[in-house]
Amino acid sequence: MLDVTSLRALEEALLDQIVRQSPSRLSDLIADDFVEFGASGRVYTKQDVLDASSRLPDVVTPLGAFEVLVATADMAFVTYRSTIRDDDGTVREALRSSLWVLRDGRWQIRFHQGTSADRSSGRSASD
Repeated sequence: MLDVTSLRALEEALLDQIVRQSPSRLSDLIADDFVEFGASGRVYTKQDVLDASSRLPDVVTPLGAFEVLVATADMAFVTYRSTIRDDDGTVREALRSSLWVLRDGRWQIRFHQGTSADRSSGRSASD
């Protein structure tokens, strides 16, 4: 049974600079059919992420408001709030969601979406 701590560790591993500098480790965490909808509206594939891994922004961990919904024994939906520090010192926040799937005995991220959020944003149905 997957627990919240395990999924948090996997999600944070994707943000770790050491993991990002290891194409094999990063590739193991990302499903071949991965898709990301970026805040810009651009769609990214696994290869896009691998190609850009050394240029990705610094995301502060631990991640905020981390929640997991276990959909099935081999699928989990994760949501959280991230803080990003750009090279120029600018701080941005985003609401993020990921779909993780269990394949061949290991969890891989299959889908991710990030949406810009300001610091005053909260979670509510009226947003």
